Amino acid sequence: MKNGLKVKTPITDLEWRPSDRDKDAAWDLYVELLTRITTQPLPDEDGIEQTALDSIYTLFGITRKTLKEHGRSCIEFTRIAVIILNQVVRPFTAKWHRRSPDGAFESPEQCAVFRAELQALQIQLRNYTQLLAELADVEDLTAVEVEDL
Repeated sequence: MKNGLKVKTPITDLEWRPSDRDKDAAWDLYVELLTRITTQPLPDEDGIEQTALDSIYTLFGITRKTLKEHGRSCIEFTRIAVIILNQVVRPFTAKWHRRSPDGAFESPEQCAVFRAELQALQIQLRNYTQLLAELADVEDLTAVEVEDL
């Protein structure tokens, strides 16, 4: 994976043996990530920072729902999904949810910082999306551009 996906756990060294439930859960979350600001560019002249933050935050509910729907037998998916939420997504959302009510998105400087941090998060989430495609045993479309079609 380009640029790596850093998680603090020894489980990433385990051999993947995804069940069909793991594959189905990975597919469900893959589709969500692939079609959100989580992996798609947000040009400086477009979008609203609060809306982007809210979209990132929805990953918690979407992931929880996916985990519940696919049950306890999708342990490979669960391991990586929980780590990504808690170690990658949560620090970003916690920081910006604390700042946004204080007017952070009214400041051009803070908006620029948010967008730079969003871009760094997107790299990690694109790597996660690629991992989900691998886990789901599907072609990864993360890097497909309009020109490729």
